[in-house]
Amino acid sequence: MVPVLVAVAVAALSLANRPAPLSSTLAPDAFDNAWTMQELQTLAREFPARSPGSRGDQALASRIAQTLEGMGGAAGGGFHVRVLRGGAKTLAGERTLTTVVAERPGTTNESPIMIVAHRDARATGSADALSGTAVLLELARVLSNEQTNRTVVLVSTSGGSAGDGGAAQLASLVEGGQVPWTTPEAATGRSVDAAIVLGDVASANVRAPIVIPYSSGIGSAPVQLSETVASAIGAQASIGAGSPGFVDQLVHLAVPLTAGEQGALDAAGVPAVLIQSSGERGPAPDSPIDAARLEGLGSAALSSVFALDAAPDVEAAPQAGLLLAHGVLPGWAVRVLVLGLLVPALAVVVDALARARRRREPVARWIAFTLACGLPFLACGLLVAVIGALGLAPATAEPVAGAVHPSTAMWSTLALGLLALILGALALPRVIRAIGIPRAPLPAAGGMALMLVLDVAALISWAINPFAALLIVPAAHLWLLVAAPELRPRRWWLGVGVVLLGVCAPVLVVVYYAGQFGGGPASLWAAMLLVAGGNVGPATLLLWSVLLGCVPMAAYAALSGRRVPRALEAPAPVTIRGPLSYAGPGSLGGTESALHR
Repeated sequence: MVPVLVAVAVAALSLANRPAPLSSTLAPDAFDNAWTMQELQTLAREFPARSPGSRGDQALASRIAQTLEGMGGAAGGGFHVRVLRGGAKTLAGERTLTTVVAERPGTTNESPIMIVAHRDARATGSADALSGTAVLLELARVLSNEQTNRTVVLVSTSGGSAGDGGAAQLASLVEGGQVPWTTPEAATGRSVDAAIVLGDVASANVRAPIVIPYSSGIGSAPVQLSETVASAIGAQASIGAGSPGFVDQLVHLAVPLTAGEQGALDAAGVPAVLIQSSGERGPAPDSPIDAARLEGLGSAALSSVFALDAAPDVEAAPQAGLLLAHGVLPGWAVRVLVLGLLVPALAVVVDALARARRRREPVARWIAFTLACGLPFLACGLLVAVIGALGLAPATAEPVAGAVHPSTAMWSTLALGLLALILGALALPRVIRAIGIPRAPLPAAGGMALMLVLDVAALISWAINPFAALLIVPAAHLWLLVAAPELRPRRWWLGVGVVLLGVCAPVLVVVYYAGQFGGGPASLWAAMLLVAGGNVGPATLLLWSVLLGCVPMAAYAALSGRRVPRALEAPAPVTIRGPLSYAGPGSLGGTESALHR
């Protein structure tokens, strides 16, 4: 355990201070809350049905484009407006979504600022889902009369309520250099300095955190950007924005999933945060609207734009560390710490492998059997992914929060996936016979093969994402008690308890996201939609299948019977004569025949 002590010491000495939030001397007094509330009510009344890609959604996109164009061209302080259309994945299948992009050039060539809001809603009405669009239009009115240093890009997307297909399209356009398009070619810095995503900014029910930095890729939004927006909310809305808790950060960094549109932008390299009064889960249908909340968060968004406009570029790299009470634990320190936790378990497995090779035990056969235990899970995931790729089932670019009403295609896809899982499990006995595994309690070679596969998978996870590998650390240590026949608990239920303790961390992650995405069956549909949408790549699916296959193998080890006595090595035969093997005359010298003559 010495590597653990070294890693903890390194982590303790690596704490860094939190970066200070950016501020602006300009007061956002120009924000007209009365006009914004009136616009929100008008849009909700005229466009009640706005499912992604529907006629209502398309009509509202045209209305937003006309409103922005009516503010005058760029020469008069207005915006260049462009309407983009493209296919995207939604709950209802492949739909054509419309994205409205408006740009107002700044006075310098600094990287632009982007403001994004989605206008769609799954349920009819849902005025709270339109609050971000109303604030977006008010910010456009204010900024058309202001002189900014940076180019400001306003974007109205669709699909934010059903998989963030519009945000995924926007992220690909930014990566391809198509947005922004009016920035001079000689512009310095990045394509986009930072993005502020406006979600539900009018709900009366507040759920912290209000500033959501989570990404759908590894890492999250830079701390300075999150602190800047949170500081503006505290000053303008008189409420605490709240910081992501320690557990929230660990879960999102280990398994990067988020239902907000900022996730796709962060994953594409655009620093982005979401402002949403109802937290990451989003508002309930027809939740009450608070005019004071709309004014406070709208003014905070405007203040954040002024602060970003007057300051240097925010950090481009995603935040890969942990925010603590008074500092930041860097990502490299977390990587060292997780490696220090894995090394002791790996050292034990290497020693066991050396012993198994000396005894000529069939290690390769048991490794093949351990890997075969993951085949049913791999077959289930691949079948769902193929069905989604063929367009036979709905799929989404990002997780969907809230209740999901499954369609016939979704039920059919789930049934086929479960059928593949069951058939794969039923085929395992044939695999056992083909490999030549005896039907007997798991020997030392079998337990060593289990731990070797688990630790190698943990090291691969560590190389990709150390936070994901942290979820495997408990199993890497605890399962040694059931893998080694000499240490196996005498009671079967104790062994099963050890196996369950090893999977507690991944299970808690599943429970956490189930609560975030609506709980119950909603989380099951969200997971299926992600696999069908291709968000889980083949390599990731293979790695997950191997790890899931280790669980039944560990249960098999726990149920393999009582502890066996420790095997004793046979004494080595004597091959050299010396003081330990011969005690006759001359063994210690001094005989007459040995004297010099």
